[in-house]
Amino acid sequence: MGKPDPALHISHSSNASVNTVGERSWSLEIPAHSDRRYYLAQLDDHSRRRRGNYRWKPPLTMSLQARASAEDLPGTWGFGFWNDPFGFLLDYGGIATYLPALPESVWFFHASPQNYLSFRDDLPANGFLAASFKSRRVSPVLLAIASPILALALTPWTSSVVRSLLRRFVQQASAAISTDVSDWHSYELDWQADQVRFRMDGAEILQTTVSPPGPLTLVIWLDNQYAALPPGGRITYGTLANPDSTRLEIRDIELIQV
Repeated sequence: MGKPDPALHISHSSNASVNTVGERSWSLEIPAHSDRRYYLAQLDDHSRRRRGNYRWKPPLTMSLQARASAEDLPGTWGFGFWNDPFGFLLDYGGIATYLPALPESVWFFHASPQNYLSFRDDLPANGFLAASFKSRRVSPVLLAIASPILALALTPWTSSVVRSLLRRFVQQASAAISTDVSDWHSYELDWQADQVRFRMDGAEILQTTVSPPGPLTLVIWLDNQYAALPPGGRITYGTLANPDSTRLEIRDIELIQV
């Protein structure tokens, strides 16, 4: 059993920042702004690695403490592991060289009300969530060819078709977390080959068999982006203004892999 150094890489847009405030502790910040540019502050441990070379597989546990500057920040923020399925679009300053993928993740995720990020009608689609996604293996080349079809989701009828197709290929599990995220809380993610357990302040939030095999990359982020694919609605996406500066603080992160 070891405690590997996550060797985190810093990414941020112009005017956003990621500041080291202590050992294994950081502050991710986006300034107040009225425009609709994309703002991002992020820590990850993949930099420009290809997905096949991502670092993390089960069995793995992650623990940390976190707090946000307000209960309902515009956009999204969170921490955990994912396969960066949309990195083919933009790689923080240049076009990435790898192809799209279906989503795989295990993470704590906060999405403001403008988001609707569930393919299933019976699961929460925004707010503060413990969530995991596991997808069937599909050729990245085929996904690249099929990606323009997502534009069909601009109409309500085709949106429901896209949601139905996604449910065939992507398993999803999530649970809403009721807490004041502007207070410090302890979070733990126990990722095993056959299940994932999420805990906050020692209490179990979610236990699910929706467990992706990996490899995934560690990610901690704060942005002002939203995306919505609601039942019977149209796909919408964009960026949100920040009337006040926003901040996500992380401390005492620890990863243990057998």
